[in-house]
Amino acid sequence: MHLSLRDIHKSFGAHQVLKGISLEAEGGKAFGLLGRNGAGKTTTLRILMDVFPAEKGEILIDGKPIPRDKIRFGYLPEERGLYPKKKIEEQLIYFARLQGMEKKEAAAAVGKWLKRLGMSELKNQRLDTLSKGNQQKIQLVTALAHDPDIVILDEPFSGLDPVNARLLKEVVKEEIARGKVLFFSSHLMNYIEEFCDEIAILNQGQIVLSGNLHEIRHAYPRNKLVVRSPQAEEIARTMEGRLTEADTVLLTLPDPSDKAACLQNLAARYDLDEVRVFEPSLNDIFVEYTDTKGEAEEA
Repeated sequence: MHLSLRDIHKSFGAHQVLKGISLEAEGGKAFGLLGRNGAGKTTTLRILMDVFPAEKGEILIDGKPIPRDKIRFGYLPEERGLYPKKKIEEQLIYFARLQGMEKKEAAAAVGKWLKRLGMSELKNQRLDTLSKGNQQKIQLVTALAHDPDIVILDEPFSGLDPVNARLLKEVVKEEIARGKVLFFSSHLMNYIEEFCDEIAILNQGQIVLSGNLHEIRHAYPRNKLVVRSPQAEEIARTMEGRLTEADTVLLTLPDPSDKAACLQNLAARYDLDEVRVFEPSLNDIFVEYTDTKGEAEEA
C-alpha cells in the first residue's frame, strides 16, 4: 500500500494551518510526522482520517482516491478518549463495532489484544481504576482491535514504564511487519529514530524537511569528528575543539578530506577510545528546522 497526501491546504477562519502539505508513506514502514505544537500535525492527521475535509489537495492510495468505505484507520490520540466509568471489555467491544466489526468478531479481537498486552484479568474493571500506563494500553487496543490498514500513533509511549514501553515496541514492530502504513507523531525523538525510515518535519503549516532519515543525516557536511579520550580536555585545547562531555570532544575540520590526516595526528599524540564522524541526531535536526518563535497554537 502506498499512501500519498498531495498539496493539502486547510484554514480555520483567517488562520491558514496547512499551506500545501505533501508526503508519501509506504506499507510495511513507519513514517515519523514531527513538528512543534501548532505546526499542523494534528490537523494533517485529522484530514487523513476524514474528520474534516481539506480545502484543497487530495489523498491517494496506490495512486487512486482513497476508498473511505474500505480503508480502516486505527488512531491512538495524545488526549485519551475512553469512558472512565465503563468496564474495559464492554467499551472496547463497543469501539470495535463502531469500526464495522460484528459483535462476536469484536469480542474475539478484544480478547486477543487484552491477552497480548497482559490485561485479560482486568477486562471487567472500570477504566478509572487502572494506572496511567495500563489506561494507555487499553487505548491502544481501541486503535488496533479492528485490524486497521493505516495506524496513527500520537505520543504512544506517554505514561509507559520501561517494561510496557518494550511491550509496545514489540507490538509496533509486529504491525509494521504485517504491512500496515504506520504514522508516528512524538516529541520523543529516540522512538522516531528507532522505528521510522522516513520523516517529515512540519513548521508553521509547511513541510520544511522530508525524506529518508539515514540519507538526511548522511547529507550533512562530514567535516566533524567526535573523539572520546581520557585526554579530551587537552585535545580540545590544542586542536580548538569543543568539549561535549568530560571525555568527549567535537573537532571541526576545514574540509572533510582532512579526516585522515587529523586521525593520524590524534593517534600519534593521544590515547584514544573512539573516533567517529559526527552525524546529527534527529533532535539536532529537529531543532535546526523548527527553532522559530511566535508559532500559533495548533488547531
